[in-house]
Amino acid sequence: MNMETQDEVSGTEERKNRAEESIRKKFHKQLFSPFAKACKTYRLIEEGDHIAVCISGGKDSMLMAKLFQEIKRHRQVAFDLTFLVMDPGYNRENRELIESNAKALGIPITIFESTIFDAVDTIDKSPCYLCARMRRGYLYSRAKELGCNKIALGHHYDDVIETILMAMLHGAQIQTMMPKLHSTNFEGMELIRPMYLVREADICAWRDYNALRFLQCACHFTESCAASASEDASLSKRQETKRLIAELKKSNPYVESNIFRSVENVNLDTVIEYKKDGVRHHFLDEY
Repeated sequence: MNMETQDEVSGTEERKNRAEESIRKKFHKQLFSPFAKACKTYRLIEEGDHIAVCISGGKDSMLMAKLFQEIKRHRQVAFDLTFLVMDPGYNRENRELIESNAKALGIPITIFESTIFDAVDTIDKSPCYLCARMRRGYLYSRAKELGCNKIALGHHYDDVIETILMAMLHGAQIQTMMPKLHSTNFEGMELIRPMYLVREADICAWRDYNALRFLQCACHFTESCAASASEDASLSKRQETKRLIAELKKSNPYVESNIFRSVENVNLDTVIEYKKDGVRHHFLDEY
């Protein structure tokens, strides 16, 4: 081994150790504690589980992988992990960024290819929605092939409250992003969201503290967006919702937790109509 290679190995080990130590110490309360709380509260990790930790290459899923490694180190429950990366058609630079970050953080990833980006390129209406649905199907399928019974996604607390508000304002419904779900298409498989109680600002703080650069959305659609396009013209509904919550927080510091808790405090006696297992129930049915 030459001197340069030794230096590279030493530098990689140092970055990994710093990232792990920051989870255990500096960001323990902000990151590991809510991660462990979600796992316990919603019973996301159970004895004998084999969890496919799905890594997109972004900050959320990369941190989720490190938090899984940390909670496994505590050995309170026996379970296995597979760190699963799907390449839906990344360009070479984005693929290499994911691989280099995984190496630097000590995450032993398993990569498989798909042609999702090429398929979605031909779709004009809701390409992001279709891409997300296709991604999940591919991940379920490969995870099951690898003997996993669960897939873990990196959605965080801010994703949850934004989803609640978006459903009301744009979907005319009250619903939330659940902490775990049974798959309807892959028997015996579950989806879990262990980052459910972790705040996005804390994820960003951990990333910046460790001087890490992660992948943003890297589909062909976003790559082809004009750099000169105005910010307002390219705002997604989620970005609009994020801004709305930030504005509301200026006058109500509890608005985020209130949005989150609203779906824990649903009073069916004051709901005009609701749906359960696909069946609609109206308040006049029992009035």
